Amino acid sequence: MNPHLDKLQSYPFEKLRQLFAGSTPNPAFKPISLGMGEPKHPTPAFIRQALVDNLDGLANYPLTAGSEALRNAIASWLERRYDLPTLDRATQVLPVNGSREALFSFAQTVIAPDTGALVMCPNPFYQIYEGAAFLAGAEPYFVNSDPARNFAPDYDSVPEEVWQRVRLLFICSPGNPTGAVLTLTDWEHLFALSERYNFIIAADECYSEIYHGDEPPLGAMQAANILGLIREGEPYARLVVFSSLSKRSNVPGMRSGFVAGDAQVLKKFLLYRTYHGSAMGPHVQAASVAAWNDETHVEENRAQYRAKFAAITPLIQEVLDVQMPDASFYLWADVTRTGLSDTEFARRLHAEYNVTVLPGSYLARDAHGVNPGRNRIRMALVAETEEGLEAARRIVQFCNQLAKS
Repeated sequence: MNPHLDKLQSYPFEKLRQLFAGSTPNPAFKPISLGMGEPKHPTPAFIRQALVDNLDGLANYPLTAGSEALRNAIASWLERRYDLPTLDRATQVLPVNGSREALFSFAQTVIAPDTGALVMCPNPFYQIYEGAAFLAGAEPYFVNSDPARNFAPDYDSVPEEVWQRVRLLFICSPGNPTGAVLTLTDWEHLFALSERYNFIIAADECYSEIYHGDEPPLGAMQAANILGLIREGEPYARLVVFSSLSKRSNVPGMRSGFVAGDAQVLKKFLLYRTYHGSAMGPHVQAASVAAWNDETHVEENRAQYRAKFAAITPLIQEVLDVQMPDASFYLWADVTRTGLSDTEFARRLHAEYNVTVLPGSYLARDAHGVNPGRNRIRMALVAETEEGLEAARRIVQFCNQLAKS
């Protein structure tokens, strides 16, 4: 067996299951889960219809590079959304079966084995980054997020000898679980580090279309274009962006996304994927074209999240330290004032009020003397508004009960 498999930790939801083992939730309350970041809004009817209308394509083997129509839809969306110059449909975009599988397999492409390579990850983070590093034969290096800097990772704290070993840097903006968005200054700093130390940036942007302010989140390719970065004749050298329809269009079960950016890197990634057997089904490709070409359903989806956060966040703020995120559908709350740890808070809330939240320490690692997720909880506001409000009321009741005890 691959010995690197032994380095993998249990997924956060398995840890949560173990935390709740032996505990029976209060039957007076209907269960409500804010634990998993799985969209619950209905899938738009026109996307469902596009899947059905293209089932005849199941009789054909799909191309790993995807159809010309899909690559064009993705590139056109990127150009509209981020005000980019015309992208090469054949070399700068590549369909993938959701950003999760692509983030994982990308590390296998760009990491040379047995070289002592480091994969840099934000902390807290999406656990796929860590698993991708280990299974590529590298080691993860965690950079703690700083609440004082809107949860941006503190890259200035990284020693020179660490940077010299970094071959791949994962970044998530908008962030999971913090919802924080990197600024143009942040990107300029990262691009300079990539240039100096010759590592690839993998920018995970799957939450880009769920935002709460007037301005859409800045994207990595957008930042590179604004800064006028053209290195080695390539406008996105050592930069690859990952995105998905799962959150944008409420189709997590469709497993559809893309990677875009450095044409030379994507050429190698396409070669890897050809052997990996990861072509997207033709019916999914057709439905994806329909989804990328339509913005009305995205605006309606975003409006639902905005209304939900506007209603729920003030209630949670009565009892926990939490702020409205820049983007994403998570609240990242500090439970310190309750006197409970994040795990004990989650365990007791589940047992006493049948509401599930995710302990922040499960989404981070002990690094540089701290676990930056400790004493925080992640709440995914993915259900309909009324269910979210009911969960918030129970959390308020639970915290008020703690204050009296």
